[in-house]
Amino acid sequence: MNFAYSSVIMTKTLMSKPTVAALIVGMAGVFSSPSLHADTFVYVSNALDGTISDYRLDTQKGALTFLRNTPAGQLVMPMAVSPDKKHLYAAVRSKPYSVVTYRIDGGSGFLDRIATAPLSASMAYISTDRRGNYLFGASFDGDVVAVSPISPQGVAAGKTLQTIKTGPHAHSVISDVTNRFVYVGNLGVDRVLQFAFDERSGQLTPIGSGFVQAPTGSGPRHSTVSPDGNNLYSLSELTGTVTRYAIDRTDGNLTRQEIIEGVPGKYHLQKGLVRPALGQGEKIDDTPRIWAADIKITPDGRFLYTTERTSSTVTAYRVAIDSGKLSYINTFDVEKQPRGIAIDPRGRWLVVSGEKSATIGVYGIDAQLGSLTRAGEAPAGKDANWVEIVEQN
Repeated sequence: MNFAYSSVIMTKTLMSKPTVAALIVGMAGVFSSPSLHADTFVYVSNALDGTISDYRLDTQKGALTFLRNTPAGQLVMPMAVSPDKKHLYAAVRSKPYSVVTYRIDGGSGFLDRIATAPLSASMAYISTDRRGNYLFGASFDGDVVAVSPISPQGVAAGKTLQTIKTGPHAHSVISDVTNRFVYVGNLGVDRVLQFAFDERSGQLTPIGSGFVQAPTGSGPRHSTVSPDGNNLYSLSELTGTVTRYAIDRTDGNLTRQEIIEGVPGKYHLQKGLVRPALGQGEKIDDTPRIWAADIKITPDGRFLYTTERTSSTVTAYRVAIDSGKLSYINTFDVEKQPRGIAIDPRGRWLVVSGEKSATIGVYGIDAQLGSLTRAGEAPAGKDANWVEIVEQN
């Protein structure tokens, strides 16, 4: 149970007996808990509207309140938040390809557009390094990974420091918790690329052979790193499986540990196929096929969640704290064609966007079981996809 929430419950219980001790305990719970003084904002990019929707999340009840839409650009999709929570970066995948930098107002949550810079390709994924000095981009269409600088003022610059040619369809790029290693999901060649990262120069250098091989035809898409930095979890778009790789903390090498299924047989989905690049149509045939999208882990590292678009579901897994080993919990119906998910910093709420849904959904995460319960919703834009959550103290 969340500390702030349990403190409030304790306060109500003790106040039923009007003692000085109860008052002291109750007030201590209220004033010591940062969550009661923090505003939490949710940002969702709407590709077809060309906007970013701003919401306020009630972290006690899970209610989501729409605030406003902020213009971004046609086919705005991947987003990233600076480590200091002061800036939001959004990549526009229509020509000319660009990244927009927004200043986040800590009080209102509103986005203030302060800069637009060119990108070398249509980026399917962007992220920052752990210090917030560099922007990484992975291009599904351009088959590259790129690194560009972020100024001391938090502005993503247009200058590209490095471009690395990958195999077909680079689909994600993330750094590890130490900021020493970077991993790329390379969907078209069934590989997870591995790089050493120099945070002084921004340069990426291949580790060993430069990749670890994933199962043939699996299509590694998005990945997430465990909070302790020991494991990388890679979601396969075409099979809906999660592959766990152990991270060598010395040199960053990945070693495959396990593969766990994530799409129950009751949905009768066939193995997925690589889909056309953006703008070239998404339909490949009439066969219902696996089409996994996003993966996130809770801040305490105990639960992991993935989305599958054809069945419109989120699958939950339990993570063994000592080993990182996964075990299947359940699969839950969510928004139609869920592209993006995000977990609030307290690990209490999962927010889901659906590309074909009229709403954004909020789901409570059971602290003991990891199961999901729908708690709230708010109107969504057209082709809602990427989700970011920012807590402001």
